[in-house]
Amino acid sequence: MAHEIETHGRQAAALFARTDPWHRLGTTVAGEAFTAEDAMTLGHLGGWQVRKVPLTASEVGADGVTTLDVPGFATVRTNPFTGAPEALGVVGAGYTPLQNEKHAEFLNTLADASGAVFDTAGSLRGGRQVFVTMRLPQHLSIGGTDRVDLNIAALNSHDGTSAFRVLVTPVRVVCANTQSAALRDHVSSWSIRHTRNAKAAVQAARDSLGLTFAYVEAFQAEAERLINTTTTDSQFFDLVADLFPAPAADAPTRVRHTHTQRQQTLAHLWHDADTQTGIHGTAWGAYQAVAEYVDHFAPVRARLDPAAARAVRLLTTEEPARLKARAWAALSPA
Repeated sequence: MAHEIETHGRQAAALFARTDPWHRLGTTVAGEAFTAEDAMTLGHLGGWQVRKVPLTASEVGADGVTTLDVPGFATVRTNPFTGAPEALGVVGAGYTPLQNEKHAEFLNTLADASGAVFDTAGSLRGGRQVFVTMRLPQHLSIGGTDRVDLNIAALNSHDGTSAFRVLVTPVRVVCANTQSAALRDHVSSWSIRHTRNAKAAVQAARDSLGLTFAYVEAFQAEAERLINTTTTDSQFFDLVADLFPAPAADAPTRVRHTHTQRQQTLAHLWHDADTQTGIHGTAWGAYQAVAEYVDHFAPVRARLDPAAARAVRLLTTEEPARLKARAWAALSPA
């Protein structure tokens, strides 16, 4: 499925506290936040018992079947819908599973410390990746007009493809853009490898979460500078050309058509979109036009529900963050 949320019949391994890009799937806790325990039960994220199983291979020869040991391990979970064992990925000897319950326990500690509340949780790609997001209680006001809410997303993988990560992501309310700024000397993400020392690393990350608020303060200060910096049409389209270079003249027609569509969409977002109200002609407005394109209009390979596919891409890939960080760095005053 294009949205990649794990489903079983009409059930989905997802839980939401409000309307969401994936609102047609999962359980919605209307009008209220949910707990870590709710994420495990209502979101079908508990009891997976992710474990490592030695790999073997079978060779069929003239004398029958020979079973061979293979270097490495398979990660296996108990399927939350069927109860059957299910392979998720291949990992090395040093990999230690981090259970979803530990994922939620970590966030429970964070909620107690910061006042954050759980907002979404779910399983992607058949249990290979799990996400939980929280909303911090305060919000920012940029230039006195543009409201930005604050979220913390925790991402975990059970197939060895990525570390356990915690991200701080300001979200602009007017168009739900997830910001990704390149802020000097401030930390907006933490990664914890799946090793035997992961438990201690989680504790270290808890101790480091005070940096969240330093990041938030730095984000607001730099955003204020952007909204007070004038950006001309020429400067905006120079930025676009740097971020999205024109294809070669002999590039395939499809590639050149995509580039033309991108230019037209970005021009509309910069000149005419309602989301530019009150910020047009500023560096903040230029950054928001790029962020809105990346989050809501960039092409995705999805036959169904491209908006949900983009949401998954934001959670699970690095390219959207890289593009927005480059835009932020280019627009930030020296």
